[in-house]
Amino acid sequence: MKFLAAGLLILLVLLQYRLWLGEGGMREVTRLRAEIVTQRDKNQQLKERNRTLGAEVQDLKKGTVAIEERARTDLGMVGKGETFYQVVTPKTAPAASSESKDAAPATEAGAPPQND
Repeated sequence: MKFLAAGLLILLVLLQYRLWLGEGGMREVTRLRAEIVTQRDKNQQLKERNRTLGAEVQDLKKGTVAIEERARTDLGMVGKGETFYQVVTPKTAPAASSESKDAAPATEAGAPPQND
C-alpha cells in the first residue's frame, strides 16, 4: 500500500510539473496571452495608420487641394501671384566656456564694441 501511495504521489508531482512549468503549461499560456494583447494593440495602430494613408491617397487622387498642400509643405512651392517671405530668427549666443575666456570681452547686446 505504501508503494502505491508513493507512486501516485510521484505521478501527481510529475503531472503538476508538466502543467505549470512544462511545454504548453500555464507559464507559456500566460506569456502567449500577453503577446496576443501586445500584437492586437500593434495591429490597431497599423489599421489606423493604413486608414489615414488610404484617405490621403484618395485626397491626392481626387482633389487638387491635397496636391497643392503637399507641394507647399514638402517642396516649398509658391502659387502664382503669391510672394514668399522667409523669416529668419537670430541664433542665441552659445554659453561662455573656458575657451572663450581668452577671447575678446563680451559686449552688451546691441552695444558696439569699444575700442580703447
